[in-house]
Amino acid sequence: MSGESRAEVVVVTGASAGVGRAVAEAFARRGAHLGLLARGQAGLEGARESVERLGGKAIAIPTDTADYDAVEAAAQQVEDTFGPIDIWVNDALTTVFAEFLEMTPAEYRRVTEVTYLGFVHGTMAALKRMVPRNRGKIVQVGSALAYASIPLQSAYCGAKHAINGFTSSVRIELMHNRSNVKISIAQLPAVNTPQFIWGRNKMPRKAQPVPPIYEPEVIAEAIYWLAHHDRRELWIGGSTVRAILARRFFPEFVEWYLSKTGYKAQMYDGPPDPTQPDNLFHPADDTRDYGAHGPFGNRSLSSSYETWAAEHRPGLLAAVTGIVGLAGLVLATMRLLTLPRRRDIR
Repeated sequence: MSGESRAEVVVVTGASAGVGRAVAEAFARRGAHLGLLARGQAGLEGARESVERLGGKAIAIPTDTADYDAVEAAAQQVEDTFGPIDIWVNDALTTVFAEFLEMTPAEYRRVTEVTYLGFVHGTMAALKRMVPRNRGKIVQVGSALAYASIPLQSAYCGAKHAINGFTSSVRIELMHNRSNVKISIAQLPAVNTPQFIWGRNKMPRKAQPVPPIYEPEVIAEAIYWLAHHDRRELWIGGSTVRAILARRFFPEFVEWYLSKTGYKAQMYDGPPDPTQPDNLFHPADDTRDYGAHGPFGNRSLSSSYETWAAEHRPGLLAAVTGIVGLAGLVLATMRLLTLPRRRDIR
């Protein structure tokens, strides 16, 4: 993506915590120069320190991605500091755990502005710079919920569906213009992040990701891989694969099943802590650095065989084709050897 004479320049939105934090750290381990965008000052500073401790360089830029002018200014600051942006990862999000009729218009608007329009703004700022140079890569951090919606998160699911739609349109336009700029989506499973500590929760119990849950480093490594390969979409984790395929082929059954299980699957333990932070309109990590992980580490997965298989798909297909071909040859040879010999007729 970038030349060998300089470090890769990467922007990550939502970089102060969760998946965004883990993604920034994954690039830092490879020596990247990073622009870290998020709202929380303490979280951003913690992310910057992590990046530099791991071997990268970073600038932390307090940014609300719902504000396009702020995103544009941050992009320019990154290029003024490190040079042309090679990779842009859109990850910033917020959500509300509540039934649709329990949400206010202001809450719905805020989730949409951050989780959907934040991606639009990041993509605009990135393409403004990448298209004239005819190089660059954008990675959208999506979700299995972009295909298989669940109850109690209608605003978040709607935003993730919207990301799929607008990204596809932009990709087609880039193809039409024969641009070398690429754009991909990583569809995520449930992840152990602070989202479930500080997301606004109107449910009767504490919020949790729908199991199985993956550690953010699994996601980060997959996103790093996707940023360097020309794949339009990557489904991360077996649960993502199952959810998307089930929704595609059995939509009515999936909706019925989620009506029975989707509420309980998103709650655990007792009532929500009334003192827990709420990051919907104000950053929860302004004075405290939460890092990449949430409270579910004791029941989270640290690897994904399905993701490894998806990343190595061409090689696996070639291997399977070769094995099938070899098996066919062996069977044909054995059949010839076991056929009764015909006597010559004189």
